[in-house]
Amino acid sequence: MKNTLFILLASVFLSFQIQNTADPKTYLNNIKDEFKKEWPKNRTINLVFHGHSVPAGYFKTPVVNTLEAYPYQVLRELKAEYPFSVINIINTSIGGENSESGAKRFESEVLIHKPHVLFIDYALNDQGIGLEKAKVAWEKMIKTAVKKGIKVILLTPSPDQRMNILEANNVLEKHTTQIINLSEKYGTGLVDSYQLFRQKVLSRDSITSYMSQVNHPNEKGHALIANGILKFFK
Repeated sequence: MKNTLFILLASVFLSFQIQNTADPKTYLNNIKDEFKKEWPKNRTINLVFHGHSVPAGYFKTPVVNTLEAYPYQVLRELKAEYPFSVINIINTSIGGENSESGAKRFESEVLIHKPHVLFIDYALNDQGIGLEKAKVAWEKMIKTAVKKGIKVILLTPSPDQRMNILEANNVLEKHTTQIINLSEKYGTGLVDSYQLFRQKVLSRDSITSYMSQVNHPNEKGHALIANGILKFFK
């Protein structure tokens, strides 16, 4: 009897620990409500993009096409959808940085902006530090943000053309799986950029038509990512 009761209680406890990736249709309902308010009832909403060179806007290095990168493509579409909204796009991304470095400056350079929604995109550069270190850094940022009530959306990597995106269990796919697992664990939003590009290749589209150089998307590639993000605001 005691063993049965223990197992039952353990199962109930674990059920409260298991999260799911947030539903894009409802995760940002409170933000969408704010976007619809007219002056003087509206308020400024901060969307913070934290990551490496891709969200920073690097296309063919050293050119930085800020307004064509996905954070500003998102802004353009949001303003068309929500004309009364006041939206700050705050980009704390640094070209060449990995998540370990991003986590170190998270308090001083990201949270200081009081994000309402935080986007994290580091996996492409996390190849250099490996899965274990990347997981520690991502979890640190996610847990800190979630504890403060910030809506968090994780992004899986965009392509690196030196790697076959259709090859099972390649390094970027492993990082993708880890990010999906983190999203499920903490109940955050998820934009599976890796899968969006992979689907294009599976449909016999050329990956090069979405890339400005070996590991940076062009405007068309950024639009794929932006459209993945915009599903949370529909």
